[in-house]
Amino acid sequence: MARRSEADLPLFREKRVNDPRQALVLLAVEAQSCTRCPLYRNATQTVFGEGPADASLMLIGEQPGDQEDLSGRPFVGPAGKVLDKALEEAGIERAETYITNAVKHFKNEPRGKRRLHKKPDTSEIDACRWWLNHELAIVRPAVAVALGATAARALMRKTLSVNANRGRLIALPSGGTGLITVHPSYLLRLSEERDKRREFDLLVKDLRLAAEQTTHARR
Repeated sequence: MARRSEADLPLFREKRVNDPRQALVLLAVEAQSCTRCPLYRNATQTVFGEGPADASLMLIGEQPGDQEDLSGRPFVGPAGKVLDKALEEAGIERAETYITNAVKHFKNEPRGKRRLHKKPDTSEIDACRWWLNHELAIVRPAVAVALGATAARALMRKTLSVNANRGRLIALPSGGTGLITVHPSYLLRLSEERDKRREFDLLVKDLRLAAEQTTHARR
């Protein structure tokens, strides 16, 4: 892998880090003490992204869920299982993909022994974009896929309808290509099996398009 200049990684200019893999490690360590928004107060830990520093495909979810908050890893709960199955059907290796979230702390409302998921608001998404921007700058994926509306806002830097824009290749403000699709948790909320199957097939189609675009970008 070609070495990058210090200017490519402005966060670490003082530390003279020009190895993308090491830069991600340092970024993750720094994120563990993040207090950029109040969400850290009710979360167990920061859940940072994981995957190769030279991944050509990046997947961006909304935020960690309960299981992710406890384990410290993205997409390991029920939605993660849906995503894993969709990746498999799309012919994408999870180990070769960088997976992260737009918001790195679990936003929740304690209710007895349970913690109920709450959708991040605009200020929280925008505050956490600082970390996502650095992940994008380090990994430099050919295609970044926004899973759901929260991820779409973080990636595109504006609010976009998922239904109106899903499955389209969109030029990103920071360079590269973006694609919007549904969050895997959406499928879990559907009650009809035929609706789940239809939406799952569409998710696979979107992921496959993203993977095909990364192949074209490498040529």
